[in-house]
Amino acid sequence: MCALLAALLAGCSSGSDAGDSSPGARASASSTTQPSGYGAVFLGVDECSSFGTTSFTEVPCTSERAAARVIARHDGDVGSGPACPATTDFVLHISAQGTPGTGRDSAVPKGYACMRNLEPPHPGDPGGGGGPRTIVGDCVYSSGSGQVRETACDGSGQKKPQYKVVKAVLKRASCPASTALYVQLGGSRPVGCARPV
Repeated sequence: MCALLAALLAGCSSGSDAGDSSPGARASASSTTQPSGYGAVFLGVDECSSFGTTSFTEVPCTSERAAARVIARHDGDVGSGPACPATTDFVLHISAQGTPGTGRDSAVPKGYACMRNLEPPHPGDPGGGGGPRTIVGDCVYSSGSGQVRETACDGSGQKKPQYKVVKAVLKRASCPASTALYVQLGGSRPVGCARPV
């Protein structure tokens, strides 16, 4: 069975606004239909993975080992590909892997899967304190040098929240007067308007 790189996209990176979680953004970018694992595409949309210490494997979603579901799947690098949906809990990086005897260089192309835990907690939810994207409803704290990092709004994270992103806009001038911090979100509304908590 194919295995995934165990690298999770750690921390909080810039993302686009919550509007990018539309059905169009959820469509798989992979056109590969080579059988591997339980589906036609290794960890295709709506398929599930188990958690492991060094790797993740595709398992039936009804399996007791199933821990997370793929909500979007794209080929290529996460930095140059489409953003994951707003409420993605974590990202799995998939290494290209060949299938012996098929004459193909890689039956499983290099890509990434946007994952959502089957059960709470959901760090990608607004205020959840994690996930690969910062979205409206998330809280952040200053990490120095003009940088902010996401933390749980309820104060349960390692760092207490200092600001909450209350709105996503095109330009800073569109933020409410109560805005104390501008957070880079990316996407069609790249400016997050944050107020103290």
